[in-house]
Amino acid sequence: MSRRVKLGVLISGSGSNLQSIIDRSEDGTLAADIVCVISNNAGAFGLERAHRHNIPALHIDHRLFAGRSAYDTALVETLQQHGVELVILAGFMRIITPVLIEAFPMAIMNIHPAILPSFPGLHAQLQALDHGARISGCTVHFVDVGTDTGPIIVQAAVPVLDGDTEESLSARIQVEEHRIYPRAIQLYAEGRLSVEGRRVVITPSAPASAVSLENPAA
Repeated sequence: MSRRVKLGVLISGSGSNLQSIIDRSEDGTLAADIVCVISNNAGAFGLERAHRHNIPALHIDHRLFAGRSAYDTALVETLQQHGVELVILAGFMRIITPVLIEAFPMAIMNIHPAILPSFPGLHAQLQALDHGARISGCTVHFVDVGTDTGPIIVQAAVPVLDGDTEESLSARIQVEEHRIYPRAIQLYAEGRLSVEGRRVVITPSAPASAVSLENPAA
């Protein structure tokens, strides 16, 4: 049985994945409540999205801190003050430090616009195009100290079409991001995720469904 998990969402930009999570929370298909949205960028449109849904929206400017660890200490304090259980990175353009990771062990999720472990880091869609990949997609994973190296939760594949640009491929990948990110959070809410070494095990729901849980479309 799922419970309503308290989410803290970190953003730097428009917050389209944030919006998909808000929508699923409000329509009842996601057993989670966003208790705060934090951005390092005062002009992030995602903060406005949060305001529109009466979600506490906070700007914590990284430039006011001596370094990344000091900034992450402030993030941890704020997240804990709001009772956050699961941290969601949704276009947060900051490299997070062990300070944040150790405060929320295997309770930080990120979404990356590629089928990891291929094409980690920035401009993953452009990397796929430059390498002539025929399949791209997106990955939701738990965050560890590496760059896009944490245990993989769910993935979705997107074909690379002839004539694709970074922008057109990104747009199609984003459709899948909006679908699988809430799915991964729901699995967490249902207590169905466990990490065994490098692998995330998804426990079947009860009663067992005929639909394979290995298919993120389920």
